[in-house]
Amino acid sequence: MQPTRAVISDQNKELINCYEVVRDSLDDLIEELRKHQEYNNTDYFYEIRDLDRSPKYENLSKVERAARIIYLNKTCYNGLFRVNSHGQFNVPFGRYKKPNILDEAVLKSVSFYLNKSKSKVKILDNDFAEAVRDAKKGDFIYLDPPYDPLSNTSSFTGYDINGFNKDEQKRLRRVFDELTEKGCLVILSNSQTDFIMDLYQDYQDKIKVVKAARSINSKGLKRGRINEIIVLNFSV
Repeated sequence: MQPTRAVISDQNKELINCYEVVRDSLDDLIEELRKHQEYNNTDYFYEIRDLDRSPKYENLSKVERAARIIYLNKTCYNGLFRVNSHGQFNVPFGRYKKPNILDEAVLKSVSFYLNKSKSKVKILDNDFAEAVRDAKKGDFIYLDPPYDPLSNTSSFTGYDINGFNKDEQKRLRRVFDELTEKGCLVILSNSQTDFIMDLYQDYQDKIKVVKAARSINSKGLKRGRINEIIVLNFSV
């Protein structure tokens, strides 16, 4: 869509740091990613992954941290982002033959967009309610929260050290309602669980069910296409 005015916000500070580095320090980022590309193997992956368990982590520059997250994303199992209760990245090595660690074309395109003089894109790491506080009638907002687990035993839900439990899902629903009352155009995505369907029952006639590919499940037979939902507060 590439709007000329936009706000990007996420509580995952590592992700937001990546956006800022792509915008502000692209050449240095590319050099760091070249190093990761050259040395990539199983032992190197775990060495880089485990940096956030060491005092060295606090001394990494913004560029080094961004390159680390991009490298881990490109080489970890299924490109998953998951942290443990201490906020430490804990996804295993993906064992890809030729991971695309350095995608210069994409990085340069995104950097160019974020730096265009006419492009006014704010990059925040705020709570979602704070990020949309100044939204006004006619603004378009896409909300993409950590999805509600499909079962009580789902284990791939640690997106952020602060977590995103059912109370947070309820708080997000209240923000969804507030934005609707303001006249904003809002789209929200989530998993099709009974809890989420009940939470957004007032928008039932505007819920779209979509099929999404999922290759993460402890049981092989349950991998494949599953239902997700798109909740809208307007008709299309």
